[in-house]
Amino acid sequence: MKVHYGFDSLPAFRSPVVTVGSYDGVHCGHRAILQRINEIAEQNNGESIVVTFAPHPRIVLGKAEGLMLLNTLDEKMVLLEEVGIDHLIVAPFTEEFSRLSSEEYVRNYLVEKIGVRTLVVGYNHHFGHNKNGDFRFLQSLQEECGFEVCEISRQQIDDEKVSSTVVRGLIAEGDMAHAMRLLGRPYILIANLKEYVADPYKLLPPNGRYRVQIEGQGAAVLMISHSGLNLDFASMFNLEKPIQIGFIERVG
Repeated sequence: MKVHYGFDSLPAFRSPVVTVGSYDGVHCGHRAILQRINEIAEQNNGESIVVTFAPHPRIVLGKAEGLMLLNTLDEKMVLLEEVGIDHLIVAPFTEEFSRLSSEEYVRNYLVEKIGVRTLVVGYNHHFGHNKNGDFRFLQSLQEECGFEVCEISRQQIDDEKVSSTVVRGLIAEGDMAHAMRLLGRPYILIANLKEYVADPYKLLPPNGRYRVQIEGQGAAVLMISHSGLNLDFASMFNLEKPIQIGFIERVG
């Protein structure tokens, strides 16, 4: 996966199939959209593209109080690459950007900068100033602007709605096994445990002991406490650089 920062130096994409959003958690609902853009790109010899924003819009707009995210940008990159996305565009979110109308956003960025041929959105996708852009608005522009738009319906697992909000609630309760079912994989944390500095917006489970999987190194037990993060038998693991920790279940 190639990562592009901003819109000013983008390559000429081949039949770009695009989706836009924060994609916090890259849960099973998100994965339905991502799978669809990959499928359409493959069918049309195109490229799949995700556009996301940094920093998070709530931070820029002064609404960061209580904000807890499932993924840092680095973690999101790992998950999107795992799904098989061709390109990630990290768009700098500014107050000026937040004032764009829905039509300016579509025409000036998705059409002019990216050259979108197919746009795939979730059932509740809203965008533009005051979030007044939606699927029907996109349908009204598609013929004139030369793209097709596809909407993915709400995703459920065993009649349970899949959303970032639901997953956050489960993780805040320490129910990592349930969260893993909605995420489609273990909840991840990428961190340097020897020099751990907590990200102020990264959601961690409550204090306790957790069975985890260390990417490339095997199973472990991680203790989360007020003093930080500690692995049982830490000397058995290479902790000289950041590691990827996947939470399986709470064990104490």
